[in-house]
Formats: sequence, C-alpha cells, structure tokens
Amino acid sequence: MTFPETPALHRVRRAVREWRTQWPTPDGVVVGCSGGADSTALVAGCCAEGLAVRAVVVDHGLQDGSAEVAAAAAARAETLGATTTVVRVRVSGSGGLEAAARRARRTALTAAADGRPVLLGHTLDDQAETVLLGLGRGAGAGSLRAMTPWSPPWGRPLLSVRRADTVAACAELGVDPWTDPHNADPRFTRVRVRTEVLPLLEEVLQGGVAEALARTARRLREDDDALAALADELLGRARSAQALVVDALVDAPAAIRRRAVLAWLRERGADVRTDASLRAVDDLVVRWRGQGGVALARPAGPVSIEGGGRLVAIRRRGKLEVIGHPRDGHPLDH
Repeated sequence: MTFPETPALHRVRRAVREWRTQWPTPDGVVVGCSGGADSTALVAGCCAEGLAVRAVVVDHGLQDGSAEVAAAAAARAETLGATTTVVRVRVSGSGGLEAAARRARRTALTAAADGRPVLLGHTLDDQAETVLLGLGRGAGAGSLRAMTPWSPPWGRPLLSVRRADTVAACAELGVDPWTDPHNADPRFTRVRVRTEVLPLLEEVLQGGVAEALARTARRLREDDDALAALADELLGRARSAQALVVDALVDAPAAIRRRAVLAWLRERGADVRTDASLRAVDDLVVRWRGQGGVALARPAGPVSIEGGGRLVAIRRRGKLEVIGHPRDGHPLDH
C-alpha cells in the first residue's frame, strides 16, 4: 500500500519512528488490534515505517456479532499491509469485566507474539485518563507514572499522540474504524472520566489539561525509577536470608525504605493492597513498641512461607520476617 503524506498520519508515523529510536526493536512486531481508530492507526504507522506487522485481533465474545467485528478488523489491517490473526478468548475470573477481559487479551497477545514486541495503541488521552483515575484513588508515584512506552514485551508508541489524530489518520487513509459501544457506556468509570471529567477540566482550566497530565506521568516515572533504584540498593544491604535487618532500614528516607519493604513483601508472596498495610509494616521498623504482627493477604503465588495459613509480617530478633499466622498469636521482637 502507498501511504499518503497527510498531517495526522505523519504524526502517527513520527511517533512510531521516535519510539523505535528510543527503544530499538526487531523489524517484526505484533500489534494488538481491536479495529478501533487507535490500534488501526498504529498498524498503519508501523507498516508505513517499514515494520513487518502481525495484527492480532482478540475476540472477547462479549457482544453479539463480535466474530464479525473481529473479522472486519483483521480485513482492515490486511489492507494496510499487515498479516493478521484472530484469537477467540474466554473472559472470566475476578476483578470485574474490564480486568478479566484485559487478562484474557494480554494472555492471547503474549502467546501470539512468540517473543516479539507487542505494541498497543494507547494514546496521550488514555495516559491522561489513567493519571486522573490514579489521583482520584489516592495512588502513589508507582501508579501515577501511568503507562510506560516500553515495558517488555509491551510497547506504546502513541503516548504522545492525541486520540483525535488517530481518528483523523484513519479518515486520511479512507478507513472506517470500529467504534466499541463500551467506550461510550457511562457504567464504566473510565468512560465518565473521558466524557465528563476531562472535558470539564479542559473548560475550567482553559485547555492543555491532557498534555499536562501526560507530562506529570512522565516526570513521576523518572522520579519513581530513581527511587526504585535506591530502594533496590537498600534492599540488597538489608537482606538476611529470608528476612530484613531492621538496623539497615531504620535510617533510610521513608520513600526509599517503604519501596524496599514493599518489594520484599511481594517477593515473599504478600499481596499488599493498601497504603495502610504497608505503613503498618513500616511501623515495625521505625515505630517499634513491641506490637504484634501485621496481617497480610495470602500468598499470590507458589511461595514457601513458614507456618502456613494467612501471612503475617513480624519483627523478631531485630529482623522483619513474613510467616504463617503464629501459633501463639503474639509475634514479638525478642
């Protein structure tokens, strides 16, 4: 296919080109393609930039006619120069419909990629929505950093491109992308952020809000990476077999110490879901009064924990440990 020299498509192509400059990847990539404007424009941009593209269309089977929608998305991708695969998945499991669909989709894309980078069509608008959702939930920098351009195997070349540009690029190509009705369904929180919250902020603050939120994510990502590196160094100094030495942690800055403790808790299988739980474990380090252990979620994976049962973070003999619920119920430092 010969691609036109048009403004919106040029912006998409430039984003793909710049992304490849920063994160060199093989000439062959997989693109997760829903058939919507964002992923269709990404397929076009990658093909126009000379990449060998396999567009993988995941049919979640959640709507009537989903097989026809998936087939049409694959056909559009083929006209742009991609080879295509349609994968039907079963959406099930905990966390709600959106989370279950995302898990199924990512599993299918990873399997189809066979080690190649998997590119996703998230735009600057998606990034801004993600930051707003994180702010509303009181998330820390680890969440507010939002989506990363490259986190193997996932690549997001269009995080600097507006959604309006992907729609315009499809129009320039004479392609009519699919419009997912879920993207206009106000039952989904993200849809209301997109259609109500962001437009209101843009009006009140006189524009530039989406770009500002995306800049915030980028800066927080840089800060979080620096803090994570320092936390990793601290964790290395504090390790003692399966425990952490309190004296190696106590004088570290809180932002670094808590990151180190959180990373270690996750290594031990704990699913730390709240800031309150993390701070309670941190109190075992910096506010030690002989208190009992901190109850944590059960292991998230096949991690061997002393004692079995539910997990508890305790302090004893000057070390932090994660064990099964103690038989006497009163873990103390001794």
